[in-house]
Amino acid sequence: MSALQPPIEDYALLSDMRTAALVSKAGSIDWLCLPRFDSEACFAAMLGTPDNGRWLLGPAGSAQTTRFYEPGSLALVTEHKTDTGTVRVEDFMPTSEESTRIVRRVTGVRGQVAIRHEWVLRFGYGDHHPWIHRVPDHSDLGADEMLVATAGPSSVLLRGPRLPRPKGHVHADEFTVHAGQTLTFVMYWWPSHLEAPTPFDVARARATTLQRYRAWTDRASYHGHDAEAVRTSLAVLRGLTDRDTGGVVAAPTLGLPEQFGGSRNWDYRYCWLRDASLTLSAFLQCGYRHETRTWRDWLLRAVAGDPGRMQIMYGVDGRRNLTEHTVDHLPGYAGSQPVLVGNAASGQRQLDVLGEVLNALETARTHGLAETDDSWALQVALVEDLVQGWDRPDNGVWEIRGPARRFTHSRAMVWVAFDRAVQGVEKHGLTGPVDRWREVRERVRADVLRRGVAAGGYFRQHDETDEVDASLLLLAPIGFVPADDPRYLATVAKVEEDLLRDGLVLRYRTGSGIDGLTGDESPFLACSFWLVQAYALSGRLHDARALMDHLLSLRNDVGLLSEEYDPHGRRFIGNTPQAFSHLAMVNAAATLTRASR
Repeated sequence: MSALQPPIEDYALLSDMRTAALVSKAGSIDWLCLPRFDSEACFAAMLGTPDNGRWLLGPAGSAQTTRFYEPGSLALVTEHKTDTGTVRVEDFMPTSEESTRIVRRVTGVRGQVAIRHEWVLRFGYGDHHPWIHRVPDHSDLGADEMLVATAGPSSVLLRGPRLPRPKGHVHADEFTVHAGQTLTFVMYWWPSHLEAPTPFDVARARATTLQRYRAWTDRASYHGHDAEAVRTSLAVLRGLTDRDTGGVVAAPTLGLPEQFGGSRNWDYRYCWLRDASLTLSAFLQCGYRHETRTWRDWLLRAVAGDPGRMQIMYGVDGRRNLTEHTVDHLPGYAGSQPVLVGNAASGQRQLDVLGEVLNALETARTHGLAETDDSWALQVALVEDLVQGWDRPDNGVWEIRGPARRFTHSRAMVWVAFDRAVQGVEKHGLTGPVDRWREVRERVRADVLRRGVAAGGYFRQHDETDEVDASLLLLAPIGFVPADDPRYLATVAKVEEDLLRDGLVLRYRTGSGIDGLTGDESPFLACSFWLVQAYALSGRLHDARALMDHLLSLRNDVGLLSEEYDPHGRRFIGNTPQAFSHLAMVNAAATLTRASR
């Protein structure tokens, strides 16, 4: 890892539910895509150096730093204590404005503190230097000028009482903040062919943003185990949901490696149907229905057309073309290359996805969300397409880049797809060829129990191996088998034997060569939460509680989780914050609560 790149766990999330910024403990925003989650980055120091773009506003020297989110929100408060004084930095992205803005407010608390201010804007994932000029400013932030940067379709401006000056290719400044003094800096994005946005009331925008977040998180009906951790994860999942389209991104980042220095460096800034469906299930468990309706409308738009061509992921706006390519000018986090933009997995066949979608929509129906003619017609078309193709090999939940296989988890989720469609008819009075669906459902189940069980009596990863896979821990939570089924209990034991690494769960053994990739990876946090569910459902409540406590202790100082965790280096690995990890935590807490009762 480069000394210039902080540990992944040092980053906190800011979001306006259109895009997201990641800010380090030192006060450097090292990642920001504009204007949308999956747009090109204009701050990309996280995957390179400060010259690839960042916005630093923090102590010029060493400091002791503490941070927290305002309760129920993603408004960040950071306190830096130095030998000479203390300052507080409040960072947030208003959710009430038409275009993306980032507000950074520095307040002197005690004594005086020297502040370093650097504004390095680089469009094109840190490669394009914009044209920057100073123009008159008539806002109430205490300056006569503002900085305006333009490159192609995007313009960004910086307002504040003291603007940094050009020093080579960097705009930089250093100033002292005294106790009782407050300086507010605001960055705006807008399409470069339009007029610059007008100033806004920062104090009112902050109050409105906090009120909106808290009004949403306060609606949560969950009051079980680990309620505060659940509340934080719900806010993170909310922050990863696009407020305009309803799309849910898997993470706001790309290129953060699954092995430092390795090649498993994927782009997660897209909407996986699986991850979004599981997020909706987590929301529904906590009393949220409006989000499900919004996402269902997004799904109808994205999947519209031939059901046989449904993708497993889409862009935030529902676009299909997510062609994968390398960004060669970025050295990568910890030298991890290639840095990939786009995701080739968008063209894969992953048969589990439709099961996740139909399970979430059946859960929504159970919670009172009525189907429309269009929404149910789409589900019928998707299930009918699955009738013809359910027996094909696929790439599985882990997006294997090796040969397609008959993965046991995928086929169990095919059973879920038919089962939830049948429930739509039997429980909710919807219409469809239910006799055919029942017949295929039973055929799929018999096939899984015949091909998917190893000689050792446990469920296996696919029908050509005796390897085990962490996704098999989900067979009881999805209802394919009861938690006391001997084959399921044997699977849990086999996962403990083969996939536990320092108390955390691997997805599968990479040494088997199943994924067609080189290198290794660390334990996958969502899989460890699945083991919590397996313990809870099978009556091992003490083990479930112990593992849950351990997992919650791995969150960073503001409650975030990445994709994976390195137990040896005690560090986050992979893209962050990861929706899969946070939704798995919510589901594990809910399962543990129900099992305890």
